[in-house]
Amino acid sequence: MASVNLKKISKKYPNGFEAVHGIDLDINDGEFMVLVGPSGCAKSTTLRMVAGLEEISGGELKIDDKIMNDVAPKDRGIAMVFQNYALYPHMSVYENMAFALKLAKFPKAEIEKRVKDAAEKLEITDLLERKPKDMSGGQRQRVAIGRAIVRYPKVFLFDEPLSNLDAKLRVSMRVRIKQLQQQLKAEGKDSTMIYVTHDQVEAMTMGDRICVMKLGHIMQVDEPLNLYKYPKNKFVAGFIGSPAMNIVKATMKVRGSDVDAVIGKLSFKLTSEKINLLKAKVGELESLNGKEVWFGIRPEHISAKSLSGGHGNHEGSVTTVEEMGNEKYIYFDLEGFQMTSRVRSHETNEKITLNGVANFEFDMIECHIFDSVSEENISI
Repeated sequence: MASVNLKKISKKYPNGFEAVHGIDLDINDGEFMVLVGPSGCAKSTTLRMVAGLEEISGGELKIDDKIMNDVAPKDRGIAMVFQNYALYPHMSVYENMAFALKLAKFPKAEIEKRVKDAAEKLEITDLLERKPKDMSGGQRQRVAIGRAIVRYPKVFLFDEPLSNLDAKLRVSMRVRIKQLQQQLKAEGKDSTMIYVTHDQVEAMTMGDRICVMKLGHIMQVDEPLNLYKYPKNKFVAGFIGSPAMNIVKATMKVRGSDVDAVIGKLSFKLTSEKINLLKAKVGELESLNGKEVWFGIRPEHISAKSLSGGHGNHEGSVTTVEEMGNEKYIYFDLEGFQMTSRVRSHETNEKITLNGVANFEFDMIECHIFDSVSEENISI
């Protein structure tokens, strides 16, 4: 078993700055957990406290059901992969991967078995005699991961391991790391992984679950699609997804059993399903009348057509069109708000022109309403 449990974990520095504010997080045995958030959200600090590289100011850390607050890093059963590889330049790949095992006095035959096994998993067998300076960034990162594998740790820790790689290599390496976890799990080996990144695409594609952090607080922990479809608050809604969710100021207008979100001079009628969800959150609908909120909708839920009229359409001024091949991003001005529509190229033959005017239709079943004060999603 290799679960990791954080209970009221906090980090406070001598100058009084509190980086982590009493967070709770349970990571299951064999789970791939991603910590994601913008720079300065304390995701790396949290990882380093799990590793024992940062002292825990308060709370309790358990690995494999054992309290680890005061246990030395080498005795925690963890292996860490860093952003900058941290390889010994004067050693070969084999020597780098074998170094920790030699220090631990493992038999030579066992060291050779573990190194060769890890090299095969990572497809670097032909690199074992090379020095780090003779390899690409992606190859070095595989060696760094291999050095972690040979130790048979209970928990793997990754601190932004792909941030130094180019875009294409990042994609192939994230697939490789996820495949590695699945392979270790299939072999019955410990495969719990905690992965830190600021890249929400990495988080969405790699994590079994994702922990979204902001300024030392956990905003939401959930499976990737649940985070995307049902963000609990405005921060998660805006951070997860690319292009980002459109989020603008709106005013609620209640007309009997109907509810509109009013943006500028435009009214957007909420569906009965959304109205029922709002009722469950706020009680009487009348309490919403005149209330200022944040209105959110993802770009793919706004369709774009050339001017042709029709119910539910709203005219907007096109400011930028980005052709992505199979889809296009259309940036437009609506009542002074900058918004984005994401449409499949094959779904429309409409000519949407830069600096032109187009019709934008909102799929209101997919919209989100966030409280203006708490920023909680009151429509899920």
